[in-house]
Order: sequence, then structure tokens, then C-alpha cells
Amino acid sequence: MAEVADFAVLRRHLGRPRADMLIVDVTERIATLLPEARVVVAGRHLVEIGFESGVRLTLDIALQALEMAFDTPLDIDGEQHTLHLSLGAAAVAGHVDDVRLVEEAERALVDARIERVAVVRDVARVTASIDHIALARDLAGAIENEELFLQYQPKVHVRRQEVTSVEALVRWQHPTRGLVLPGDFIPMAEESRDIVALTLWTIRRSIIDQKALADRGHDLRVFINIAGGLLADPGFVRQVCAIVIESDAKLGFEITETSVIRDPESAIANLKVFADIGVTIAIDDYGAGLSSLAYLKQLPARELKIDKLFITQLTSSNRDPLIVRSTIDLAHALDMEVVAEGVETAAAMALLSVMGCDMIQGFLISRPINIDALMRFLESGGHLPAASDLRMPFNRLATVWNRG
Repeated sequence: MAEVADFAVLRRHLGRPRADMLIVDVTERIATLLPEARVVVAGRHLVEIGFESGVRLTLDIALQALEMAFDTPLDIDGEQHTLHLSLGAAAVAGHVDDVRLVEEAERALVDARIERVAVVRDVARVTASIDHIALARDLAGAIENEELFLQYQPKVHVRRQEVTSVEALVRWQHPTRGLVLPGDFIPMAEESRDIVALTLWTIRRSIIDQKALADRGHDLRVFINIAGGLLADPGFVRQVCAIVIESDAKLGFEITETSVIRDPESAIANLKVFADIGVTIAIDDYGAGLSSLAYLKQLPARELKIDKLFITQLTSSNRDPLIVRSTIDLAHALDMEVVAEGVETAAAMALLSVMGCDMIQGFLISRPINIDALMRFLESGGHLPAASDLRMPFNRLATVWNRG
């Protein structure tokens, strides 16, 4: 799939009638470049390209050729315009139905828009054991039939050595398939718009569990992941505001920067609405995707979560500590607290403490656990053994970092 990424800009410059014909020019250039391929116009700024080859490398070569071909400006009515393409592809060895192939290419195109590089999905590696169509039909019923449940992962404040909040993670216990992983049903829910009902269920269930925790003396804010598409949905925003205001719950919403980039004006405006009613906004997976300071400074965020990609190699990499330290300093300058996710060793926690990281989250503290186990964890001080490791001999390495 090839998409004219800057179509909206070109339409404003060329006018709608000429812009609507632009895809014909794009198709002709692609057909000339790839004469053996089937090239079909699939929308005002979208082209489907299909071809067969016995060598997987052929696809990579074709994608590279497309990128290079559109580095050369296109002559449009005597004016030279450089077009930027988003390229998403799906590859399969053997037979697969055309619909499945197109769906995987469309998913790759979504990723390509965000990453701004060509993305290829290998259909053979996509979870073949799951019938996504049947699973999609089951999801709506799962929400109604209470097949979903939440697990919670604590966040520990490093200096206070106490659990200050938890992240709610949704799980699905299918009656015949068993446990369905979030990676298999969350993207599907986003495509089918079941994500609205799924997220509203998560918010309501979190509020119930939060009240149960408060009754046992645990006053914790519960953080919930919010999909990017919901940030531009005014109906969803209204429902959430009504639920939060009525319950007076202490909630936090974790959002990724890429979810804001899709529709920054609506996303930022609605995040400010959430912040105004007392919801804490956290930026999730910072550094994993396209991190933009332009958006970062506009978001009403109070927390920034450093992606575990940088934390897991914190004590074995030369560059990761520098990136983490600079990110912590940046967040503090913007009046945000920093959460390091994916903390698995006492060594990483000690180094993060010296760097000034505010909170840690990861298997060193606790895996995601259900509400009953969370209550036992809190009442037994389950986080304290890990927190006490800050006073262990590894502090010598932390001191060296502090001096350096």
C-alpha cells in the first residue's frame, strides 16, 4: 500500500479538483517503475500494489526503489512537487486469501504513518493460531459477559519507598480459547470500535476496585491506558467526564505521543479537559516512537514514563544512561515526575535513584496481579525488599555515576 502522506498540504495548494487527480500521476509513476506489478487506485491518496516473486528480497528492493523514485519531484501542471509516500507492505510464502493480505498491508501502513519509514509485515509470523474474525465477534460479548478482568502493576516512589499508584491492565479469559493476550485483542478492538466499550468498562471497573482499596486504607491513583483514536472522540470524552465527575475517582490516563500526533489539535484539547476534572495525564513509552518536543511542551502531562527499551540495558549500555538522565532532567524542567518502566534489577533501580528518577515500575517490584493479590501485596509491604536494595553495596556504582 502506498499513500501520499502530504496529500492535505498538496490539496490546499493545488485545489481539490487537481488534487483528486494526483493519485493518477502517482499510479503512473509506480506502474512505470514496477512494470510487473498490479497497480490499482484504492482511494484519493492511496494505491494498492501487488506482485509475486520467489525471493523475499524482491519486496525490499521494490520498496527502496519507490522511496528513491519519489525523491525526484513530480511535474504537476508545470510546477515541481516532491511527494512523500507512506509505504506499508505484507509478505507471505505460500497461499493466503487476498483479504488477509490486504488487512496486514493496511496494518503495516498504519505503522508506517507513525514511524515514517516503510513497514513490512510477515503474514506467516502473525499469530496464525487465532481466528481474528471469530475473535472480533466474541469481543463485544466478552465485555457484556464479564469475561474481562483487570490486573494491576504497582508504581513505587523511590524516595518515599511507598506505592503511590497502580496501572490497570485489561485481560480476557475466553470461555473456550483461554487467556487471550492483549496484543491480540486490543488492536482488534481499536479497528472495530469496540475499544470505546472496552475502555469505558476498564474505567468503571478501576473505580470499583479503587474504592475497595480505599476502604482498606490504600489511597492510590489508578492509571488506565487510553488508545489514540479515543482522544479525538467527543462522545467518549463526554462519557468519561461524566463517570469521573460522578464518582470523584482518582484516575490517571496513560497516552503515547504517537496517539497525539494523529490528531494533535483534538487530542491536546481533550487531554486538557481530562486534566481540568482532576485526571492525571502520563506520557507512556517515551522514547520508543517519534518523540516530539513540540507536542511534549503542549501536553498537560504530570508524568512521563521512560520506555523499558532504555531501562533493560541501563547498566550494560554506554548510551542508555545518558539518554535516561537527560530525559529525567527534561521532564523535571517541564514540571513532570518520571516513571521508569521495565525495572527488573536492583542495579537499575539504584542507578535510576541517583539519576533523580521519581518512580519505578517493573518485575523487580511486582508483576501485574489481580485486586485481591494487590491488597495482600500492599498490606504486607511487598515492595519494601526491593526498595531496601537501594542501601546495598551497589550504591558504589551509583556514586561513580553521580560523580561522572
